[in-house]
Amino acid sequence: MAKNIEYITKEKYDELVAELNHLKTIRRKEIAEELEFARSLGDLSENAEFNKAREDQAVVEDRVNHIENVLANAELIKEHHSNKVEVGTVVSLRKKGASKDTQYHIVGSEEVDTTNLKISIKSPIGKAVFGKAKGDSVIVKLPNHDEVTYTITEIE
Repeated sequence: MAKNIEYITKEKYDELVAELNHLKTIRRKEIAEELEFARSLGDLSENAEFNKAREDQAVVEDRVNHIENVLANAELIKEHHSNKVEVGTVVSLRKKGASKDTQYHIVGSEEVDTTNLKISIKSPIGKAVFGKAKGDSVIVKLPNHDEVTYTITEIE
C-alpha cells in the first residue's frame, strides 16, 4: 500500500512531537488517576465520573494514534526553490473574469488555516495547481460540481 505522505513544516513537526509527549506522559497519567478515583466511588454502571474519564481516555488515545500516524508519514516541507507550485509555495491566482489576484499558501493537511488562506495540497485548488508554472491556467472542480478557471500569476 502506498504511503500516505503528510507534508508538514519543521515547526509543526516539533509541535506535534511535543503534543504527543504531553499526551503520553502527562495526560494519560491524569486520566489513569481520574479512572482510579471514579472506581473508588463504587457502582460503575451509573458513575458519571467513570464514564467521563473513559470518554476522555478514548479522545486522548485517538489523538495519540492520529499524531503517531502523521509523524510516521511526515515529510518536512523544504524551502521553495522551484518555478513550479509545490508544498510550501505561495501562489497567486486570478479567477477568470476577476481583476484581483488571491494568494494561497499551499500546505499539508495538518497546517490548513483557511482564514489565512493556507490550503491543503489535497484541496481542489491545491490539486489543480500542483506542479504548474506561472502563466498556466487550471480548472478547479469545486465540491458542488461547479468548475472555476484560474490563472497562476505568481509563484513564491
